[in-house]
Amino acid sequence: MKQKYRTIVFYKDYFQEFFVKQREKVQDKIIWTFELIEELQRVPETYLKHLENTEGLYEIRVQQGSDIFRIFCFFDEGQLVVLATGFQKKTQKTPKKEIEKALKIKQEYENDKK
Repeated sequence: MKQKYRTIVFYKDYFQEFFVKQREKVQDKIIWTFELIEELQRVPETYLKHLENTEGLYEIRVQQGSDIFRIFCFFDEGQLVVLATGFQKKTQKTPKKEIEKALKIKQEYENDKK
């Protein structure tokens, strides 16, 4: 069995709502990317990148053909990657409303933990 450096977890069903709407090829690529993030000690920024000007918000980057997807996540207790929400990227800049949505989910998660 491969060593895992991180564990990806779902918080409520925010991510699943996005995931079930995707084509099978996209779903496969998302799962492949998750496995990479869990198993690589150092994940290249191509797949996992901190979002500038946010407190601990990261984006998982998935590309399937010419389609680009972003899945927001954050860390809890260092190695636990909590998935917030995902969307298909159609512009160069990440839409502000998507970032705000992800930050709201992160806040909700932190409040639930207390």
